[in-house]
Amino acid sequence: MARKILPLSARRVETIKPTDKTQTIFDGGGLFLFIPPLRYDTSGKPLPASKLWRFKYTFNGKSCMISFGPYPDVSLEAARERRYKARNLLANGINPIEERKQRVAADARSQEIQGNTFERIARQWFDIAKTEWVDGHARTVLSRMERDILPPLGNRLISEITTQDVLAALRLVEARQAYESAHRIKTIIGQIFKFAIISNIPGVENNPALNLSKVLKQPQKKSMAAILEPEKLGRLLRDIDAYAGSHIARCALQLAPMLFVRPGELRNAKWEDIDLDAAVWLLPIEDTKLVLKEKARRKGQVHTVPLARQAVAILQELQPFTGRSKYVFPGRAASRVMSNNTVNQALRTMGWDAETVTGHGFRATARTMLHETLGFSPDAIEAQLGHRVPDRLGEAYNRSKHLDERRRMMQAWADYLDGLKVGDYDTI
Repeated sequence: MARKILPLSARRVETIKPTDKTQTIFDGGGLFLFIPPLRYDTSGKPLPASKLWRFKYTFNGKSCMISFGPYPDVSLEAARERRYKARNLLANGINPIEERKQRVAADARSQEIQGNTFERIARQWFDIAKTEWVDGHARTVLSRMERDILPPLGNRLISEITTQDVLAALRLVEARQAYESAHRIKTIIGQIFKFAIISNIPGVENNPALNLSKVLKQPQKKSMAAILEPEKLGRLLRDIDAYAGSHIARCALQLAPMLFVRPGELRNAKWEDIDLDAAVWLLPIEDTKLVLKEKARRKGQVHTVPLARQAVAILQELQPFTGRSKYVFPGRAASRVMSNNTVNQALRTMGWDAETVTGHGFRATARTMLHETLGFSPDAIEAQLGHRVPDRLGEAYNRSKHLDERRRMMQAWADYLDGLKVGDYDTI
């Protein structure tokens, strides 16, 4: 006959003392108080003792035990309440140990969800994504985040943001008629959610920015302003030669249409990369407008810019003024480059508005007129523009294949521009 277990009293639980032996005192129904033996410090003084609630049960024929916590943090009454809940779980075929594990995991997930604001995840995404961008693009993305994305969404839990929330944020951008920006911002938000999904951020299971392009207003496609009429281009070239501003700025204005490199590439030109005797500018790939991954892949390569006689003459004239600087076009401080607004501002000063011409637009002017007027091949033109030109034998062969034609092309283009200045609009 099984020995009857007398239930514990609160008084006994409080007054029972630990000894040098382990004590197991049952309350009944599988609940018991476990009291480890006394331990002593090096001086022989007893260390603080413990009284621990345990619940012993059988699940699927196996003996199991689960802790209910220490006394007095968990009173006798509280321990009995936990025993009651555990027995209910067992009655429903649930192992209390597994239920606790799931509950602890759910609590941890809930706490993590509560800490994952949209701004926190957005900045994690940005810190990783920017490693593949040039500095200028990284600054632009961060500016868009801080101006248009984080104010309406930053403090929200990323797991709770819906498609309607994202759309509402984009409508704020559209309200100022920045339709192109709205599409770019939608892309950034979409990339942040994609990052969250791939990173297994708790609670993020879909991308609420998907398909929103269909409900956003479409921006008017607008190319960089460029002159394509020979007469108008000739008038602009004469105005550039007569520009009354700084000599450095005038030289930059004269070279911009002649070399048609990107404005940032022209501003950052270095004397060490220019060989006036060989009439060539070997522009390092690292200084071109490529993503960091592409720059890394092509590290050590150069973009060759053949210099026509006219370009060499301008640079020779400029060298006494800026040759002591690292840069061909230094700013007020020789250690820094000319402002990115200098060329465009000079064009405005001369009366040429932004709807007619921009520094970047000289690339479109050259691309069109070199092909349609001077008859050079699109492959050579695209190669000179710094665009990738497919070739079955690979890029290295492609660059050498077009270099001779590009040298002829750059001289013919400079000669053509000289002809336009004096009113000779006939095709060369």
